[in-house]
Amino acid sequence: MDGLRNNFSNLPSTSRETTCGSFLYQIKFPKSPGIDKPVETALTRLQQRTFIQMRTVLKVVDNSGAKKVMCIQALKGKKGARLGDTIIASVKEAMPNGKVKKGKVVYGVVVRAAMQRGRCDGSEVKFDDNAVVLVDKQGQPIGTRVFGPVPHELRQKKHVKILTLAEHIA
Repeated sequence: MDGLRNNFSNLPSTSRETTCGSFLYQIKFPKSPGIDKPVETALTRLQQRTFIQMRTVLKVVDNSGAKKVMCIQALKGKKGARLGDTIIASVKEAMPNGKVKKGKVVYGVVVRAAMQRGRCDGSEVKFDDNAVVLVDKQGQPIGTRVFGPVPHELRQKKHVKILTLAEHIA
């Protein structure tokens, strides 16, 4: 049985931290001799997190009546939206008695993103899902409550009203 085990202890390796659910785990990739990049498989390429871009489905975390929205356009940046950025979205699922109906085009602020973001102190923050709070054209939230954690980076982006409605600031 000893021949079936992979032994990469004598090869240099790189590591990457990844979240799955609420668990944080680290993946180590052995380096191929003579190549600077780590060896990656199709599975590890799927785990890479990217920007919120066109056709990304996001969860709505306020009580405006919408459940899921699909991003139409990120209003800032060429690649896409990150934490605190404003997007234009279309409502895909909605509650029947909510303020927002299915098919309506709305503005939203990204409050949780699966893509990691570095902080000033050197730490990095990333969430399990992509979530948005719906706002009007002036930037005021449509709902009166915000569920789940919200990063404090929204204060720098001038979304203080969302922070006051949030139940937990990460």
